[in-house]
Formats: sequence, structure tokens, C-alpha cells
Amino acid sequence: MGHSAGDAARTRPGGLTPEGRSASFTAPQDGISASNPVEGDPGLVRIFVSDGDVDWMIEFAGAQGELLTPGVYRDAERTAFRTGRSPGLSVSGDGRGCNEVYGDFTVHQVAHDADGQVTLLDATFTQHCETADAPALKGRVKYRAQPLSYGYTSDPGDYVGNGTTGSYTGATSTFGVRGTDETIEYTASGKRANWSVRLEPPDGEKFVVGKVYRAERFRGQGVAALDVDGRSRGCNTLTGEFKLTRLVTDDATGEVTAFAATFVQHCEGAEPALHGTVHYFA
Repeated sequence: MGHSAGDAARTRPGGLTPEGRSASFTAPQDGISASNPVEGDPGLVRIFVSDGDVDWMIEFAGAQGELLTPGVYRDAERTAFRTGRSPGLSVSGDGRGCNEVYGDFTVHQVAHDADGQVTLLDATFTQHCETADAPALKGRVKYRAQPLSYGYTSDPGDYVGNGTTGSYTGATSTFGVRGTDETIEYTASGKRANWSVRLEPPDGEKFVVGKVYRAERFRGQGVAALDVDGRSRGCNTLTGEFKLTRLVTDDATGEVTAFAATFVQHCEGAEPALHGTVHYFA
């Protein structure tokens, strides 16, 4: 779009939106686009947002010369003037911007095409203008990104989760899936833990989105299969239920490319349960 790092107006400290305002912009009613790479700085990603009255530009960058990857970026400096190995962050809009930036951001998802152009982005940020303790501007940017996460809540006494809760996103974790409309095996790995979720409909059936399946560890006639293990813990026998809220398969191969599901699992007939939610690009 022809913007340069110095295009945005620079104003007094205190953030971009005065008096603690908040705003939300969503396509298609608001214009949202992305631009990169920039000559000499291939890792710089710019997101442009406009509702016709207010224009915003959000810049994220890793260290000079490096493409953005999922992860947490701390001690970010204003993108055009970052030093050494520092990441870059610059958010400007509504005629306001920072002369000097102190910030952090987290990239949950990012992908680039063969030319280095960003094709999707999911990131959150915190920006302070002029000093590290100035009031903060906080926001989230999602550009063509679908949810990718695993989350769980374990009741006190549940064997697998041991009464804990956890949330895994692309910033800290990796995810995998294989299967068809007759079986799904999903994995999530990160934060010193590995999780796996196996789902199967009853014998002779295919998955139906929206249906709640009564499940045991191994499927049978009229009984689906559910098996969730993690933190080096699993069930010998179990009861529970699950529901697919979305399922997408490849037309040519039948392989699962995206799905979302919820589940409840009880180990060894115990009342405490492991509750979970899976999003794989859906």
C-alpha cells in the first residue's frame, strides 16, 4: 500500500486511544489487509485496518533479517529503529503513534508463501509509548487465521489432569492430526507436556457433526471410542462423551484437514472428569 515506517503521525505519550477507549474491527465491513516483505527487512509484517474514518497500521517484526515464527517476543522496540536482536512493534492509528516503543507481542500463528508474503497471522500485543511504564495499548490481530489450540480443565481427583487446567496455542505448542471421517488422532505438544486425543464413531458409522457420542476407550456397536492421555497419564478403562463441532476432509484423499471437538472423560469409573476442547484450524 506504499506506507513507510515513518508515515504515521507521532504524538504525546500515553497510548494511541486516549481516555481508555476500545475498538474492534472486523472484515468485510472494515478493510483489513497485509503487506510484506519489505526490502532489506523480510520479517516485517504490516497489517492495515480501516473503517473509512480511522486508519490503523500494526507492524510486527523479529530480529533484523528473520521471518516471524510462532512464539513470544519480549522487549520490542519501534520497528523502524530496533537495535541488535530486538523484535519490532509499532501500532499507530487515529492520527496517533509513538516516538519510542516499549512492548511485547505473541505470535500464535503465522505463515508465509514462497515469496515471503504473510498469508495468515494471529498475534496479540502490548505497546507502551515513550517509557516502559506508560499506559498500555493492548490488542489482537487475526488475519485469515483459524483457531488452533488445545485446552482442558481437570476436576479434583481426575487421574489424567490431576486437578489442573491448561491451554496450548501456536505460540508455545505444536499440533498434528491424522484420520478420516471414521477415526481422528490428534496431538498437542508444548509446555513440557504431550497430549493425544483419539476419537472414533461406533462400529460401522461415520462422524456426524453436532452429534453427542457416548464413549468408552474402545468402540463397539452403538458405542464410540474416546481416549485422551497427557502428562504421561492415561486411563485403563473410561467412560465419557464427545461432540465434533466441525469436520473438514480433503475431497481427494478423505483425510482430515480441520476439525473442532469437545469431550468429557472419566477414568476407571470415577466421577471426576477431564473436560477438553480441541481446535485444529477450525
